[in-house]
Amino acid sequence: MYFYSILLPLCVRHRKDTNTMESIESMRLICVNTIADAVTELKRIGVDDYSLDIMAPKALGGSIKLKKVSSPAANILKQEMLSLGGDAAVARDVITGKAKTSDVLLMGTLRQFKSLVGKISRQPFGLTDIAQHLQEFLPSMENPSPFPLTCRNHNLDLGARTFIMGVLNVTPDSFSNGGRFQGLARAVDRAAKMVEEGADIIDVGGESTRPGSDAIPPEQELYRTLPVVEKLVKELHVPISVDTYRSQVAEKLLEAGAHMVNDISGLDFDPDMAHVVSRYEVPVIVMHIRGRPKDMQLNPEYDDLISDVYTSLKRCVTNALQAGVHKDKIVIDPGIGFGKTVEHNLEIFKRLREFSSMGYPILIGASRKSFIGKILDAPVDDRLEGSLAAVAVAIMNGANILRVHDVKPTVRAARLVDAILRVNNGSKLSHDVRKA
Repeated sequence: MYFYSILLPLCVRHRKDTNTMESIESMRLICVNTIADAVTELKRIGVDDYSLDIMAPKALGGSIKLKKVSSPAANILKQEMLSLGGDAAVARDVITGKAKTSDVLLMGTLRQFKSLVGKISRQPFGLTDIAQHLQEFLPSMENPSPFPLTCRNHNLDLGARTFIMGVLNVTPDSFSNGGRFQGLARAVDRAAKMVEEGADIIDVGGESTRPGSDAIPPEQELYRTLPVVEKLVKELHVPISVDTYRSQVAEKLLEAGAHMVNDISGLDFDPDMAHVVSRYEVPVIVMHIRGRPKDMQLNPEYDDLISDVYTSLKRCVTNALQAGVHKDKIVIDPGIGFGKTVEHNLEIFKRLREFSSMGYPILIGASRKSFIGKILDAPVDDRLEGSLAAVAVAIMNGANILRVHDVKPTVRAARLVDAILRVNNGSKLSHDVRKA
C-alpha cells in the first residue's frame, strides 16, 4: 500500500504577492511508504529527536508537508489537527518561540485533511490561502486522471492505459543501437515493425544524447531525420515524435508533419523551442537534465533530489505556458539517467507518484539504461529483464507513457500491469485494453 504527502512551500504573509503564488503553485505529493521515509521527513522538519518514534507511525496514515510556515500558523495547524484526531510535526523551536518559521508535517486521513480546510479557511497568517489551494488539490489524491493528449489528428487517451513510445535512433553512435537503423529504408522498416508490435508513438532521434556525447550541427541532425519523418507521417497511423532540443530542427520536422516534440532539455537549451511548439499546437515532452549530455554524468549532486527535479520541471512547464503552449499539450519526464547516479534513478522510481501532483502526464525512459546494467552487471543488449522490471514499477507509480527499445515485451508487460491496476475500478478486461 502507498501513502502520500503533499509538499507546499508557503510564504508567511497573508497577502497574495508573487512569492506566495509561487509557493502555493509548487504544492506536491511526498510518498511516505515506510517508517524510514517518515523519519527522513520528520528530521528535515527539525522535530525533537524524542518525537521521532512517536510521530513516525502516524505519518504512514497520510501526511501533508508545508514549508516555511509562520510559527503562529504552525501552532494553529497543530492544534486543529489534534482536534480532528490527527497530529502535526513542527520544529522544536516553534514551541520555545525561537523560530519565526517552520516546516510542518500534517499527519492524518484524507477526511481529516478535508475537515482541516474548513477549520482554517478564515484564519490569519496565510492559512486562508493554503485552505483554498488544499481544497483544489485534494481530489487529485483520490483519483489522479491524466487528460487526453491530442497530437494533431491523433488522440491518445492516457487515462485508459499505458502508452508505448518506440525509440528510433537514426544515428551512428546512440548508446543502444547506434548505426543499426541508419538509412531511410532500414529506419522506416524498423518503425513499421515497432508499430506492428504495439508501439503507440514513434520517437525519431538524429543526435545521440548518451553520457559524454558531443553535439552535432543542426544541418546534420536534419539530414538524418527529415527524410525519415517525411516518410513515416505518410505511411504510419501513429503519432511521430521528434527527439530534438533545437527549435530550427523541430520547426522543419513539424512542417514535414511530425506530431509532437521530445525535448531532453525541458525547453532550456533553445529559448525559441517553446514558441515553435506553441505555434504548431503540438504536444511537447519536457525532460529534466542536470548539465548537458557531454558533462551530465560528471558527479551529479542534488540538495534534495525529488524536490530539485520537481522544481526544475515546474519551471520548464511555466516557461512553456508563458510561451503559449496549452496545458493539455505538456508531458513531463524526470529524466532517468540524465545527470543522475544509480541511487538517484532508483529514488525517482520509488517516488515517481510525487510528480503526478504537477497535473501533467508522466513519461519514463529507462529502457536499457546504464543503471540497469550496473545493478545486473549486464551489457546494453542484455538488459531486457531489468527494463521490464523498471516498466512495471513505473506504471504502478503513475507513468503514462514509456519510451522503450523493446516494444513487444514491453507492451505485454504493460498490459498485465494495467489489468492489475484496473481490476477493482469497475473496468472490464478485454483485448481492447492493449493490442496483443
